Amino acid sequence: MKIAMIGTGYVGLVSGVCFSDFGHDVVCVDKDPSKIEMLNKGKVPIYEPGLDVLMQKNVDAGRLTFTTDLIEAVDGAEAVFIAVGTPTRRGDGHADLTFVYAAAEEIAKAVTGYTVIVTKSTVPLGTNRKVAEVVAKAAPGLEFDVASNPEFLREGAAIDDFMKPDRVVVGAETDRAIAVMQDIYRPLYLRDFPIMTTDLESAEMIKYAANAFLATKITFINEIAALCEKTGADVKAVSKGMGLDGRIGNKFLHAGPGYGGSCFPKDTSALARIGQEHASPMQITEAVMRVNEGVKARMIEKLRDLCGGSFNGKRVAVLGVTFKPNTDDMRDAPSLTIVPALVGGGAKVNVVDPQGHHEGEVLLPGVTWHDDPYSASDGADVLVLLTEWNEFRALDLERIAGSMSSPRMADLRNVYSAQDAEKAGFVSYCCVGRPDFEAK
Repeated sequence: MKIAMIGTGYVGLVSGVCFSDFGHDVVCVDKDPSKIEMLNKGKVPIYEPGLDVLMQKNVDAGRLTFTTDLIEAVDGAEAVFIAVGTPTRRGDGHADLTFVYAAAEEIAKAVTGYTVIVTKSTVPLGTNRKVAEVVAKAAPGLEFDVASNPEFLREGAAIDDFMKPDRVVVGAETDRAIAVMQDIYRPLYLRDFPIMTTDLESAEMIKYAANAFLATKITFINEIAALCEKTGADVKAVSKGMGLDGRIGNKFLHAGPGYGGSCFPKDTSALARIGQEHASPMQITEAVMRVNEGVKARMIEKLRDLCGGSFNGKRVAVLGVTFKPNTDDMRDAPSLTIVPALVGGGAKVNVVDPQGHHEGEVLLPGVTWHDDPYSASDGADVLVLLTEWNEFRALDLERIAGSMSSPRMADLRNVYSAQDAEKAGFVSYCCVGRPDFEAK
C-alpha cells in the first residue's frame, strides 16, 4: 500500500519509518527543504534511539522516500496521514489547528481518487469532522473518508511502542475506511495486538483522556511525596506499595520535579479548554496543571535551602536538562523553570546532558556546558540530578564529592539515597519524598 505522511516531526517521522518497515511504500513530506535534504542524506533531525538505523534500512529497501512535493507524494496514495504540529495557542490554551486545516486543504486539492485522510496529530474533539468539511469545500465531489488515528509514542521508546503497542485506536465510520486502516495495521493484527475501532470523537477523546490520566498519576505521587517529607514516610516505599495493586499499577508513580515534554502540558491544557467550551469543567485536570507548576516551584525552594537561603555566588552543577532520558526534547522540561531560577538568583551553573546541548544552548542562556558530570561538578557547591539518564545512575559519587568545593547534592529523581551520599562524603543531600541527610 502507498502511504503519504504529511509532516516529518517526531510523530510523522517515527510513524512513516515504522509503516515502511511494515512493508508499505511511504513518502514523507515536509515544507522545510533543509529537513528533507538532511533526511535524504540519511541524517535524522531528532534523537530517538534506533530510528536512524531503521530509517536507513527502509530507504535502502526502496520503501521510504522524502520530498517537499506534496502533490507527488499523495499521487496514488490510499491513505494520507496528517502529522503536523498542534502547539498550544497563546492566550487561550487551545491547540492551534492552523497547520492541520492547511494540510487538509492541500491534500484535497492534490488527490485525484478515493483516499482515506488520517489525522495522526493530537487534535481536540470535533477536529476530524471539521477536516472533512475543509476537504469537501476544497474539492467538491472528491471521494474520501476521514479517520482519526492518535499516536501513543513515548519519546525514547517510540519504535518499540509503534511495533508492540498496548493498543491501536482507529476512529472511522465507513466500512471502506475501516478496511484501509486494517490493511495498514495488518502486521500488528496478525500478531494479536489490540486494534480498536471507534467513532471519530471517541478516538480523539481517548488520546486526551489517556495523557491527562497519566499526568494525574505523576502529579498525585508528587503531592504524596511532599506529604512524605512532612511525615517521615518514604515515597519509594509508598509508590511500590501502591503499584503492586493491579488496579493502580506501578507506571508513572515516580516522584520527581514535575512532568514536562511535548504531550502532557499541551494535552492537559487542551483538555481543560475543551471542557470549558462545553460547560463541563475538567476540574481534576485543571488542578493537575496547577499542582505541577507548584511542584517545580517546590524544587527551586529545595535547592535554595540547600544553598543556605540564596543562590548568589554559588556554583551549581546540573545533570540533565531534557524532560526525560533518551530524548533531546526540552519542551516544558522542569529544567526550563529550575535552571533560570538558579541563574537569575546569581548562581554560576554548569550543565551536562547527553542529548540536550543543541536545544539547551538556545533555551538556557547564561550556563556553561560540559561533556561529563565530573568536569561539570569540579569545584561546585551543589550537584543537582535533574534528568535520570543512565549515564547518571552509576556515578562515582566519592570522586564527585571529593572534587566539589562544598559537596551538597539535590537528587530530584531519587536515583541515590541519603546513605549513598553520606558514604561518598557529601555533607548534605536532599531528594523528593525520602529522608534527607545533613552532616552533624
